Amino acid sequence: MNNFDQQPRTTVNTEVGLNSFLTKMFGWMGAAVLVSAVTAFYMSTQVTLLQSLHGGSLWIPIIVWFILPFVISGQSMKRPTVALVGLFVYAAVTGAVVSTYSLIFTKEAMTSAFVSAAAIFVTMAGIGLFTKRDLSKFGTQATAALIGLIVAMVINMFLQNSFLTLIFSFVAVIIFSVLTAFDTQRMQQMYLKYGDQVSVTGLAVNGALQLYLDFVNLFLQLLQIFGMFGGNND
Repeated sequence: MNNFDQQPRTTVNTEVGLNSFLTKMFGWMGAAVLVSAVTAFYMSTQVTLLQSLHGGSLWIPIIVWFILPFVISGQSMKRPTVALVGLFVYAAVTGAVVSTYSLIFTKEAMTSAFVSAAAIFVTMAGIGLFTKRDLSKFGTQATAALIGLIVAMVINMFLQNSFLTLIFSFVAVIIFSVLTAFDTQRMQQMYLKYGDQVSVTGLAVNGALQLYLDFVNLFLQLLQIFGMFGGNND
């Protein structure tokens, strides 16, 4: 009789714990996006500072922008609170970097890119949450494709081929869409497998960071696409 009662209780506890974990992860990810949006909007109103960043003072935020995710990921399991603070600091730095795009792209293009990125993100995250299919194969292929794409993008920086840039942006949107679904499913599976062995807060921060990066990259690539179709300030 006791064994019969124990199984439903375990299942309910697992579901409650998973829901709490997902709420934290998506909540912090959403909060980070909000911090970036508010920072970008505020910075876009500071014309002098914006022009200074765009004119040559941007290299420090750019360096921080590339390094900080590795620091946050490394600290997420050791010092979850520090990692969470780092996530929001990174979100603010990202907002400052993105604000310089307002000198290049129209407000309409930036708004369209943001809304489109949000729609794609929600759709793919939903697929990652609810699909019964294992997305590991797709995630591995998308990661490999991303590495190849980065190499191609670096080469194209010297070629300055606008058509290739457009093609690369479309490919990148597909890659980060797949990664959004994969990362969502992967973090859910990690909680179910290791949730009782590691810091749930740290795991949620790590997941929030990964999903935030997926969203930001979706936004930046969509912005590039909208910019090429009449969304430039030139």
